[in-house]
Amino acid sequence: MGWFGIIFKADIRQISDHLIVGITTGYMGSLTTFSGWNQKMVGLSSKGHWVYAVAGIVLGMFIVNESITVGAETGERLRGWILKCIREKSSIGSKCDWEHWRVDTKTKHHALLAVMVILLSFIWILSVVLAIMKVHRLADGAVLWLGCSVAPPGVWLRWYLARLNGGGIGIGKQRHLKWLPVGTLAANVLAAAIMAALAVTAKAVNTKQSTVVLNGIQLGFLGCLSTVSTFAAEVYTMRRSGQIARAFVYAAATFVLSFVLGILIYSVPVWVEHY
Repeated sequence: MGWFGIIFKADIRQISDHLIVGITTGYMGSLTTFSGWNQKMVGLSSKGHWVYAVAGIVLGMFIVNESITVGAETGERLRGWILKCIREKSSIGSKCDWEHWRVDTKTKHHALLAVMVILLSFIWILSVVLAIMKVHRLADGAVLWLGCSVAPPGVWLRWYLARLNGGGIGIGKQRHLKWLPVGTLAANVLAAAIMAALAVTAKAVNTKQSTVVLNGIQLGFLGCLSTVSTFAAEVYTMRRSGQIARAFVYAAATFVLSFVLGILIYSVPVWVEHY
């Protein structure tokens, strides 16, 4: 994420705005999951391991911050090396000529869209068919293929919520906290809450088929609805721009809201019903 979401973002955008959204929001946002991380910490707290839960959050956030910092620094060095090679081997100076790659005509857009729709349809149909077959027989890979089947709606919902970033909170012109990535915050907190609900449902029902189905939804839909990479990139950007307090408030709000909801939705029923 440090490479493509921060350093190479402007260069990739010269080719296509949709490409950078697909790489960052689509692929990398889905590769990392905040809801799963939060649920693990909630699970620890429900067993009385509060110190481990808090340590998992603090150390996890430290590792995430360091990872994206390393990614940004190495990406900056890599970009400088690439530009140096271009300057040495061509006469175009330090400016990269991406014009012949840019998707800037209706023909290119329609062709690319057609290819992606066909590819997506094929993979999605294959995932659904395999998911139905394997869930019915409770075969190995049932959770994986079910997760692949329900993953796209999670990505689409997160992309839709991301459009709220920068809009602030309020109605009309009376909007506040425009610096807060409301869309990413909402996606992570919502996914964490649903993850907790499904986890306690799995304990209450406790059948093999229901466990497979619920785990598939958690892995696919909720795993793709929530994101660590985008969240970390936003915190990193705030820190680099000198907005340390805002970065802390945003990170704290994400963890506190998600963790508290997890306690209320998951831990309380577990304690009461002794699951």
